[in-house]
Amino acid sequence: MSDQAAQGRVADQTADEAATREAFFAAFGGVRGMVETTVPGLVFVLTFTITRSINVSAAAALGLSVVLAVSRLVQRDTLKHAFGGVFGVAFGAVFAMISGDARNFYLPGMLYTLGLGVAYVVTALAGVPLLGLILGPVFRENLSWRTRNPGRKRAYTRASYVWGAILLAKSAITFPIYFWGDATQLGWLRVALGIPPFLLAVYVTWLILVKAPAPIDVIAEWEAREAASEEASANAAEDTPAPAPAEPAPDPATPGRAG
Repeated sequence: MSDQAAQGRVADQTADEAATREAFFAAFGGVRGMVETTVPGLVFVLTFTITRSINVSAAAALGLSVVLAVSRLVQRDTLKHAFGGVFGVAFGAVFAMISGDARNFYLPGMLYTLGLGVAYVVTALAGVPLLGLILGPVFRENLSWRTRNPGRKRAYTRASYVWGAILLAKSAITFPIYFWGDATQLGWLRVALGIPPFLLAVYVTWLILVKAPAPIDVIAEWEAREAASEEASANAAEDTPAPAPAEPAPDPATPGRAG
């Protein structure tokens, strides 16, 4: 292999890895998304530790979530992660205030984590890994990995098992504290287990996918087919001969020449 070819392969691999990293940040919200989903819980437990008031703590956490969402709106950025945080904090605040138990502020998020972990495992077992459904549109491959790219399907399956294992392990740690600990312990534990497991799952998934076959860009394929179809139609129109002019009909008023 020539040096130029080797350099080209290294450049392609580097570009694929960079694209994979960008796709992860686009799909999971990046650093800002992690902050928006973690900081409101930190504000709640910090405020509750100081004031011991569920209402004040819930209002502080919910207010911060709303501010983060409005900030996204002003910057015309995606609201998916910010609004997800608002809804999660709102549900938690309602549960905590109705029940009078500050631990219930974290219950919706804990149930979501548990359900998501189960979904990752079940969909992987069913041959339709959830991670592929999430990242397929991001990589412009949609569901082509299911039938046209078996190596990539295996990678998505392995990565989905990783996500499921990490989320279920997180649930196995937090639920005992929810049942037998107090709100302060649970709150600080939730904060501590917020970002690190997420980063671990993203990193392991990235290691798996960069070694998998490249995604099939079905969007580019569709665009190419559309362009080819339009070009063929234009060429067919150009190649169609123009109709010959019709001969004029004889004028019945003109007398014929005698034989």
